[in-house]
Amino acid sequence: MNLPLPSCPSCNGVLLPLSDYAPEGASVLYKAWACSRQQCGYVIRADKGVVAYERVGVKAPDHHPARRQVR
Repeated sequence: MNLPLPSCPSCNGVLLPLSDYAPEGASVLYKAWACSRQQCGYVIRADKGVVAYERVGVKAPDHHPARRQVR
């Protein structure tokens, strides 16, 4: 089954899903989404209940509205 990829909110690219492994070794599907256009650098990632919207190389500070706690 092929689902359409979401559009990047910053440019005309598409967001590509990225997976990772938890510290215990379990796989974590779609831990992050990165823009397909390298020039854009838009990334959405989840880490320990925090969802961060950022550009690669420019990280939003903890109090920035682009970072919010998800429970």
